[in-house]
Amino acid sequence: MTVIILIAAPEGLRGHLTRWMVEVNAGVFVGTPSRRIRDRLWDLLATRIGHGQAVLVEPTTNEQGWTVRTAGKDRWKPVDFDGLILSARPRRYTSRSRSVGPARAGIAPGRTSPRSRPVGRPRTRGDCSTKWCGARSGSSSAPPTV
Repeated sequence: MTVIILIAAPEGLRGHLTRWMVEVNAGVFVGTPSRRIRDRLWDLLATRIGHGQAVLVEPTTNEQGWTVRTAGKDRWKPVDFDGLILSARPRRYTSRSRSVGPARAGIAPGRTSPRSRPVGRPRTRGDCSTKWCGARSGSSSAPPTV
């Protein structure tokens, strides 16, 4: 069985895939095309996906019994980790994180961001960052009803 997932795909790709596979949900296609058809479909998807994303899960002879192909922008990448295929998320860098270390960005040692509580310290009632955190004594844990 082969599964293809399309995210933000250009018009026409979904219609083309319905010739060979069944669309079980929006952008999710399932079928059993031959290897030749599957490879040709993937070549077409990889060249025409544009700014969208495409993921193909196909059967293979490994411990998991399947493998993954990806195409498009900001895609998760399959990584072989001791024989298992895992998905690695692409890192998103900002200009601030590339050029300035935590000490120069105003982040105190032991903190993960300028406004977070120190790592390892238990959360107390006053640490709540939401509007309603139950910090008043004798209050219930639910927000007040209006």
